[in-house]
Amino acid sequence: MLETLTGHTIAAETAQRTMAKRLQRKAAFDRSKTKAAGGPSGSAGARDRAGGLFAAKSVSANALAEFTTQLAVLLDAGIPVTKCLRILEGQMSPGLLKRSVGDVLEDVESGTALSESLAKHDKVFDALYVNMIRAGEAGGVQEEILNRLASFMEKSESIKARVKGAMAYPVAVMLVALAVLVLVFIFVIPKFKAIFISQYGSTDSMPPATRFIIGTGEHLQSYWWTYLVAAAAVYSLHRLLMAKVYGYRRFRDTVILRIPIFGRLLAKSQVSRFTRTFGTLIQSGVPHLEALDIIEASQSNVRMAEAVRRVHSSIREGAGIAVPMGESGMFDDLVINMVDVGEQTGELDRMLEKVSNRYETEVDRTIDTTFSVIETVMIVVLAVVVGFIVYALFSPLLKLMESLN
Repeated sequence: MLETLTGHTIAAETAQRTMAKRLQRKAAFDRSKTKAAGGPSGSAGARDRAGGLFAAKSVSANALAEFTTQLAVLLDAGIPVTKCLRILEGQMSPGLLKRSVGDVLEDVESGTALSESLAKHDKVFDALYVNMIRAGEAGGVQEEILNRLASFMEKSESIKARVKGAMAYPVAVMLVALAVLVLVFIFVIPKFKAIFISQYGSTDSMPPATRFIIGTGEHLQSYWWTYLVAAAAVYSLHRLLMAKVYGYRRFRDTVILRIPIFGRLLAKSQVSRFTRTFGTLIQSGVPHLEALDIIEASQSNVRMAEAVRRVHSSIREGAGIAVPMGESGMFDDLVINMVDVGEQTGELDRMLEKVSNRYETEVDRTIDTTFSVIETVMIVVLAVVVGFIVYALFSPLLKLMESLN
């Protein structure tokens, strides 16, 4: 009887603390709203209640992976989940993740399951994250699931960072080179034109290369704004078609996958991500059909989403996984054979992990090779363009000097 009364007392105190915290947050928010509405700084609706106008509206994958790793370590040390969340919330910087963890802490303290609390914040914790946590709760292996989830997130981000880092240098060089060329055509070439006109009398008597360069410069001076308008219009149309027209998205993804170098790199990245995600979900105890639903919803490539849907339909009808994977055209024979062996031996998750590791290695190797070739090609192209401009501008000057001599 005494233990029962004590338990009820503790529960009541916890509920009171939770309610008090919520009332305090609401009161603070109302005060800030009233102050913003009456002050010169504008309406409170444009502000983030924890960080002002410049508060982050999304959570980086690295921050989420760090949070997951720390939560796994604290749980593994035997600390209750509510205390773990309170510790992690206290050490976070103000932002969306801190607010979300605070809300999750309140829900968990009031008796809600961790997975259900996380599911309320889908902008921070996606379906993959929530379902793995739910599987860990059902199997009583929450610490192991969190460690597996953190490892999965770190490896996924490592591939993305590798690709972005490799692309950063070529893209930066091309943008700088394009900007310099535009400035040369708009501001430098017209000065040379005045010199040539004073000597040749008209552009008709100039060398063909010089006439081409001068004509291009005059065109850019007169119509540079049309290129900006056209670029903005094409970009807006592209965004509209991507949002509204499924056939356009499929066509775009098909074309990208068929680009000689980048297409192969993207295809390997997609296969690596699919096998890593599928294997991680299966290891965590998520049913196959539910795991495929999660993977399909998270796909950015339409062709890969169609392949996942094909595999989902095959499993639902009682068939295997390897055959629809081969029919989709997104997976090569190595992947299909290893998945087939995994199905027959009952070790599909282990085979998927091996495929993912192999493809991650191939992606790294392809990135090194691809961007080494791209850098070389860029240097050659820029050298040819600069050499042509120099020849077009200085060949008339050399002829003038020869005639003067």
